[in-house]
Amino acid sequence: MKSPLEGLVILDMTRFLSGPFCTMLLGDMGAEVIKIEPPEIGDDTRAWAPFIGGQGSYYLSTNRNKKSFCVDTRKERGNEVLRSMVKKADVFVENFKPGLMDRLGLDFKSLIALNPRLIYCSISGFGQTGPYRDRPGYDQILQGMSGLMSITGTEESGPVRVGLAIGDILTALFATYGILSALYARERTGKGQWVTTSILEATVGILTLQAGKYFATGQPPGPAGNHHPVISPYGVYRTKDKPMNIAVGTETMWKNFCRVIGRPELEKDERFQKNNDRVKNRPELNQRIEDALALKTQAEWVEALNQAGIPCGPIYTIDQVFKDPQVLHQKMLLEVVHPKTGRIPMTGLPVQLSETAPQVFLPPPFLGEHTAEVLEHFGFATEEIDRLLAEKVVS
Repeated sequence: MKSPLEGLVILDMTRFLSGPFCTMLLGDMGAEVIKIEPPEIGDDTRAWAPFIGGQGSYYLSTNRNKKSFCVDTRKERGNEVLRSMVKKADVFVENFKPGLMDRLGLDFKSLIALNPRLIYCSISGFGQTGPYRDRPGYDQILQGMSGLMSITGTEESGPVRVGLAIGDILTALFATYGILSALYARERTGKGQWVTTSILEATVGILTLQAGKYFATGQPPGPAGNHHPVISPYGVYRTKDKPMNIAVGTETMWKNFCRVIGRPELEKDERFQKNNDRVKNRPELNQRIEDALALKTQAEWVEALNQAGIPCGPIYTIDQVFKDPQVLHQKMLLEVVHPKTGRIPMTGLPVQLSETAPQVFLPPPFLGEHTAEVLEHFGFATEEIDRLLAEKVVS
């Protein structure tokens, strides 16, 4: 076995971000992912600028290691084709509004009857049941309703969204976790099951410390800002030229930090003796620290503090991230070659396995690029494939 999920067949009836990111992770681990798309338009993100080689960069970022299969499920014959494929699949993933798959006859109960070993995963905004079930759920809406935006930003800024669709990404990770758990359970029971998650559940599920503070005090936490709520100094600090992150996590680090920045008197100041003192008197301490940091550049402080074992780092823009030597060493910048598009840059593979490593097997596909190949793989005869294409059931 060259890849951990080699031999698994995933039918991916998802679009936008949460579903495609989930199935891409499965594809990276060797699963055969069939991206099921409607004719002509396909995944909406294909049309979202900016473009690389004529394809939307948003789409490219979440759809490697997949084969594009174009079928019109509004036509009965298209629905029949897809249902026949389900019989040979291991996993079916969808992220439509609850109820739509029932109307198409592609819901969990219908498909598990065709294939009792099927792992069926549904991703939604609010969940498959409950008072908000039928609401459309998008990332920023759920960032707000999960409480995440209320703890992001500062008192001055008010609520701030995270700089990417973090709710969608978290949901994709939880969906992947659920699918893999269900596959493992199937090894013991032989039975498929329904995996469900939602953006609301995923974002509420990671509140951890902030939820714990509320449970302990009964008071909702405010915006976290750029400084750790219970450790100091730990946050963003201005230097001579640029801001940087510094995290002084222990008392030993605190002593070394005072020495490195040339302020040994801070260690002896009663206001800053212990961590709780430093948190209580954070404004005064931060001012003293920034006065010291103003004497050198960010790069100079990053070098000096790291040599002293003080956790710290620059605050990169995205272009700087992909020039960093450690990021490049970890191969978090990849170039995938597509025979028509050419070279497509994308983020790398964030998990490594020593024996069955993830790989990029396929570039993000063009719409319908693998339709005939997929049908042939699922046992359709050449004459039938030609007929389906001629009738525009598939394309």
